[in-house]
Amino acid sequence: MYITHRSPLRLLSIFSFSLIILALIGQNARAQTPKPYPTARLLSLPIDVTSASRPRRVLVPTAVTGSPSLSDATEVEKRAFESTNRVRTQNGLSPLVWDPALCRMARAHSASMVSRGYFAHETPEGGGLRDRARAVGIAHFQVIGENIAYNQGYDDPGAFAVQRWMISPGHRANILSNEFEQSAIGVSIASDGTVYLTQVFMKR
Repeated sequence: MYITHRSPLRLLSIFSFSLIILALIGQNARAQTPKPYPTARLLSLPIDVTSASRPRRVLVPTAVTGSPSLSDATEVEKRAFESTNRVRTQNGLSPLVWDPALCRMARAHSASMVSRGYFAHETPEGGGLRDRARAVGIAHFQVIGENIAYNQGYDDPGAFAVQRWMISPGHRANILSNEFEQSAIGVSIASDGTVYLTQVFMKR
């Protein structure tokens, strides 16, 4: 057996030095704790022509009431809408006109995705885009399309969504389609800060 003896003063010095080192390591570990990475996901629904549709009886969420004008839109909704029109004008297209009924429809879908935990163009019961349009009183239109996205951790989630949509062929095709005349964005934010965006396009 091997035993080492040290004086009490030396042991106290070693103990104090060890505490300082542990404190510094602890501070450094806290300083380097990684922040959650920003996340994003997109889905697009291409142009849908009414002649291919037949009315169906489908349960569609209609919890969102009112038809917000552009002045009633949230900051995220305005930023996404303005960014969309900026891209269109840069590509020689006419800007889209804000449609309050489309905003109501888009907000209802975003809120449904948040509250029910899904990410899709169809509701869990199978309610599609045209079903959701009819649910807010839009009975007649020539063409309709939709982009959806969610992101988390970005300073400007509305503009970021448009930026990401523009590098995806399906989303880009919707944004730059000259068939659409009206549009709106509807946003809902989950409890963890994830921002869900639904962008609806239409020509009445």
